[in-house]
Amino acid sequence: MFAQAAQSLGYRVHIYEPSGPSPAGAVADSETCAPYEDLGALEAFARSVDVVTYEFENVPVDPLRLIENFVSLHPSSAVLRTCQNRWREKAWLSDNGFPHAQYASALDGDVAKAVAEVGMPCVVKTADFGYDGKGQMKISDEGDLSKAVAIFRGRRCVVEQWVEFEREISVICARTLSGETRIYPASENIHANHILDISIVPARIGRAVEAQAQALATAIADRLGVVGLIAVEMFEVRGGGLVVNELAPRPHNSGHWTLDGAETSQFEQHVRAVCGLPLGPSGAHGPTVMVNILGDAWKWNAGKVEGEPNWSVILAEPSAKLHLYGKPEPRPGRKMGHFTVQGADAAAALALALSLKARL
Repeated sequence: MFAQAAQSLGYRVHIYEPSGPSPAGAVADSETCAPYEDLGALEAFARSVDVVTYEFENVPVDPLRLIENFVSLHPSSAVLRTCQNRWREKAWLSDNGFPHAQYASALDGDVAKAVAEVGMPCVVKTADFGYDGKGQMKISDEGDLSKAVAIFRGRRCVVEQWVEFEREISVICARTLSGETRIYPASENIHANHILDISIVPARIGRAVEAQAQALATAIADRLGVVGLIAVEMFEVRGGGLVVNELAPRPHNSGHWTLDGAETSQFEQHVRAVCGLPLGPSGAHGPTVMVNILGDAWKWNAGKVEGEPNWSVILAEPSAKLHLYGKPEPRPGRKMGHFTVQGADAAAALALALSLKARL
């Protein structure tokens, strides 16, 4: 989707992908398939392009530092280093005065000590390589703690105080090298099994909360020095206030609604930001709901795929748009695509989206 947005603005796109031919490579102008540790291939790739960006956080920082010697990298490797590690991210939020859950580090793997400092209930999260709830465990009692001590022994972790929240929201902010910013409306996010299931725009929050969330996202983008996009995930706390949960310096799953529901999609906005173009308007056309399509939607029998979802359910609905990612094989929990629904109001769009999802 990023490659398609870049090409629509006249750019050519070169993908670097370590695990083989990719959906992005299928629509790009060229693709290099080589490990991140192949410094020769990385240098050749960097010298072949004018600007480099990345699409998820679990890219090693050292290869990106190498790339920065030859070409502009946005967001910078320093931004990625902060955001790809939960301990550094929480420490950065704390050092810069942004609201966050109380936390304690267990960088030596001593989960019990960190839990004692934070108290129960709490959540243990691995410091590195977290995505879609992987490497997380809620601790409510001593039984949970005993399991967590065994599971996370020897692993670098962060223990966060459990936050009682009304809802989860996220705000995507685009920022250029000159400091120009555009902020998208807040998205209300509903998760299932730690994976984003549904995003609702506008979020069902008050105007004051929306303004606060947008101000937080803009301030974080400025303070970090992001060039490109950053998604700021937050909790609306019961009793009032916002707590920043995670930062993602890239186009984000909760921003997929922008493909059909915003004046400028998050992908085009990211292209504009990293290439030094003026940013596009970021308002919403109207209420939009995005639903993730996971590999679970395929027909399974004894662990094998027997059939695809009934795409005609979505394709026959004038208010819905289908987006499939071209991934080679479905797996339970794997994001294979999404669809969006637009309606007169958020409630109507959500009702239709849920109906389509149930029939898919």
